[in-house]
Amino acid sequence: MQWDGMARVESESISDFARVMHPGAGAATAHQPGVTPARLRLNLDPDAAKNSLGQLVLTLVKLLHELLERQAIRRIDAGSLTEGQIERLGLTLMRQSEEIERLRKEFGLDEEDLNLDLGPLGKLL
Repeated sequence: MQWDGMARVESESISDFARVMHPGAGAATAHQPGVTPARLRLNLDPDAAKNSLGQLVLTLVKLLHELLERQAIRRIDAGSLTEGQIERLGLTLMRQSEEIERLRKEFGLDEEDLNLDLGPLGKLL
């Protein structure tokens, strides 16, 4: 077999596959029938998947909203908007913020849930 840079599992055994996917998993528990380490279990709860997707989408929407707010402030400071444009822009951003807040509550998420931890880069928002 040639190495093409892709890891392959050539075993019919699911426990072999689990060891490849989770190399830190203990060998003793991987081979004991009926014993599945907690971190190897899949969460198949459809409501949790919906919330996770909602959290991801709302995080991205909130990020875009904040970028729009910053751009609006730059344009206002530069004097490139009329009073009417500033008024409409402020109203639009306010309504967007209210809708993001409504959806956050609808999904049962806290404000901190929309602030992803990017590891060494820090928090997203």
